[in-house]
Amino acid sequence: MNIVCIGGGPAGLYFSLLMKKQDPSHQITVVERNRPYDTFGWGVVFSDQTLGNLVNADEPSAREILQSFNHWDDIDIFFKGEKVTSGGHGFCGIGRKRLLNILQQRCEELGVQLVFENEVEDDQALAGMYGADLVIASDGLNSRTRKRYADTYRPEIEARRCRFVWLGTRKKFDAFTFAFKETEHGWFQAHIYQYDGDTSTFIVETPEQVWRRAGLDRMTQEESIAYCERLFADQLGGHALMSNAPHLRGSAMWITFPRVVCAQWVHWNGAVPVVLMGDAAHSAHYSIGSGTKLALEDAIELARCFGAHADAAQALAAYQEVRAVEVLKLQSAARNSMEWFENVERYTAMEAPQFAYSMLTRSQRLSHENLRLRDPDYVAGFEAWIARRACEQAGLAAPAGARVPPMLTPFKLRGVTLKNRIVVSPMAQYSALDGVAGDYHLVHLGARALGGAALVFAEMTCVSADARITPSCPGMYAPEHTAAWKRIVDFVHASSDARIALQLGHAGPKGSTRAMWDGIDQPLASGNWPLVAASSEQYLEGVSQTARAATVDDMDRIEADFVRATRAAFDAGFDWIELHCAHGYLLSSFISPLTNRREDEFGGSLENRCRYPLRVFRAMRAVWPADRPISVRISAHDWVDGGITPDDAVHIARLFKDAGADMIDCSSGQVSKREKPVYGRMFQTPFADRVRNEAKIPTIAVGSIFEADHANSIIAAGRADLCAVGRPHLANPAWTLTEAARIGFSAIDWPKQYRPAKLQLERNLERERQLAAAGAGLTPQQVAAGLLEG
Repeated sequence: MNIVCIGGGPAGLYFSLLMKKQDPSHQITVVERNRPYDTFGWGVVFSDQTLGNLVNADEPSAREILQSFNHWDDIDIFFKGEKVTSGGHGFCGIGRKRLLNILQQRCEELGVQLVFENEVEDDQALAGMYGADLVIASDGLNSRTRKRYADTYRPEIEARRCRFVWLGTRKKFDAFTFAFKETEHGWFQAHIYQYDGDTSTFIVETPEQVWRRAGLDRMTQEESIAYCERLFADQLGGHALMSNAPHLRGSAMWITFPRVVCAQWVHWNGAVPVVLMGDAAHSAHYSIGSGTKLALEDAIELARCFGAHADAAQALAAYQEVRAVEVLKLQSAARNSMEWFENVERYTAMEAPQFAYSMLTRSQRLSHENLRLRDPDYVAGFEAWIARRACEQAGLAAPAGARVPPMLTPFKLRGVTLKNRIVVSPMAQYSALDGVAGDYHLVHLGARALGGAALVFAEMTCVSADARITPSCPGMYAPEHTAAWKRIVDFVHASSDARIALQLGHAGPKGSTRAMWDGIDQPLASGNWPLVAASSEQYLEGVSQTARAATVDDMDRIEADFVRATRAAFDAGFDWIELHCAHGYLLSSFISPLTNRREDEFGGSLENRCRYPLRVFRAMRAVWPADRPISVRISAHDWVDGGITPDDAVHIARLFKDAGADMIDCSSGQVSKREKPVYGRMFQTPFADRVRNEAKIPTIAVGSIFEADHANSIIAAGRADLCAVGRPHLANPAWTLTEAARIGFSAIDWPKQYRPAKLQLERNLERERQLAAAGAGLTPQQVAAGLLEG
């Protein structure tokens, strides 16, 4: 083929050398606007894994790159006068100019033609000049080619919230360093890493509003650099900061990061494909050092696809299919990392150890057990610190020398102390008879209380017969309901040291339906009851019953139903109650603008839409004992344009906090069938994180939390205070015990206050010891002596 690459960055150069190496008969030309061996920028960062990919792709250039790298294992975080170090991270830095020089030299060795100082105005004219069969558009973030064929590539370009500047210094750093500084204008942070024998990259970043308040938008380049030198004097130790962009004037050196996502990466001009690569196709935030990595791995994959497919169209289709998935993974992690740095102030109330842990795990690619593998001493020290803090908060003595994973630390809310941070989610079972919770519920909830979780939630329990989702849902509106629940609560209290909670709700427009296995959200075949909602609503268009708008009398009656159910929950002995204001049920229908079209004092603004749910909550709080908690479940995101957003969720949480709520249970969705949720591991945890750290109220994280590693990471990073685990607890009632054992934490070794069960479990454990000892030929007296000694 005749191949033309527009742009002589890492993507274009690496693809060119790989293709020339694959088939020397290819005629390949790289056209670059800059001068030979000239470039802008400081250093780039690769992980050890990326280096392995380079070695496999082209060993000669990889050898040169490896010889030029500065390698480090540690990350140092400076915050509030403290330094936290975590090791074992395995990163390398190399000067961007050095990297390009190596790739340019390798291209020349293989016979790739390099054309410099040539600004490409017209890719089609260029392709015609060289008789190109293939055009590679590796022309960077501001790609002219991408813009020209935008109708095909369908790019989404989003300018992000922070201003940042790339600087350098002669100060040497022996670790990847992050420094955070508070000023009267707000927080600044620096990302610092050494990339050659005497130079380090020094990126300074701050939110746009902080940047403007500090007056940096009005400073000259020299004044800006001097400001940064004063701000980070502790890290610089008398060394100066340097700019390599003297052509930029004033504040132009401070830029915003453009997040680029393209739906398609290939445009065809007749028989000639124009293929996006590197930053032209996608961008990933510098905080995880991935832009150059993505560019090089694009080149590796495209060259591989051309080697595997004789037909260009097939090769290009395979290239996009493979790379789009990999890029999506990395961009997702990069977005998480980028948003953490954009919102540093959210986490600055934390102490340095937890702040540092939050920063290390910000992308969700690095988990608690990943950190333990990299630096077991760091994790052991942090676990001891977080256990001490948890015990102090709970009023317990910290265990001396015992390893306590974060998910197994205690938590106290009002007068209720939980032995650990694991909650069994409320999960509808559709197994009640006339609202009465029976033997099924006793076994279902009792088994999970014995399984190690600290708090077991009963499913949404309805405050009246017409508040039920289905005829098989439990209620709390008759004396027999209270008695049935008391039987279950008494069993949990007598047989375990778990606490038990009742979630109270009203189905509203989603009521009078069949059990899930008979057709979820489908109306009953017969015997339907009338429905009410904030506004007239049909949840499933053309299928569901139409709920009428609740009147003032309806609202008074329903409020009284919630109050009566709250009193009954106390009579039944529940430790905790939760008000269900999520998932499109009655109170949720008031909160979401998708379902509330009222024109009275209960409609319109978010404050007005929350007015009735808050009224119900205050009435419940007034009759619920002061020493027992009430949490509120909200839908923190409707996943529909025009619906509730995470910004709204923070506001909603503040309103409930002011009304006396103790905790927010952060779920999402199920308000509209038009929703388009984005699923994944711990996909709703960011909502709990925002609410907890912005509204300053404890939260429960829910949704796709299915490993101890997830829960440990969430609790340790301060993203939530409790983790609710649903489906895994359906599969295994002893999920907490199982996961604790899987990470090497035996119930026998737990300090007394953390043990997951009471006397019966202890007797079982002792009996197992006796059986094991008897098998080893010990006498009962020897067994007893061993138990006493233990």
